Amino acid sequence: MTDRWLSVEEITEHLGVSKDTVYAWISKRNMPAHKVGRLWKFQKVEVDDWVKAGGASDGDDVKQVQNDG
Repeated sequence: MTDRWLSVEEITEHLGVSKDTVYAWISKRNMPAHKVGRLWKFQKVEVDDWVKAGGASDGDDVKQVQNDG
C-alpha cells in the first residue's frame, strides 16, 4: 500500500520548516512536489529521499565553511 499524499501543512510539520521554505525549495531546489489543481501535494518517501540526497542543504553555508577552513 502506498503512502497517502501530504499537504503543504503536513510536509512542513514533518520537516520542521515554514511554508515559505517549502515553496522556495519547490521553485529553487527541485523539491519533489506535485501540483493537484491549485494545491501542492507530496509523497513522504520522495521528500525524505530528496532531503537525504542533500536537496535541502544550504549550499552557500557549505561553501563558506570550505573557504574558511
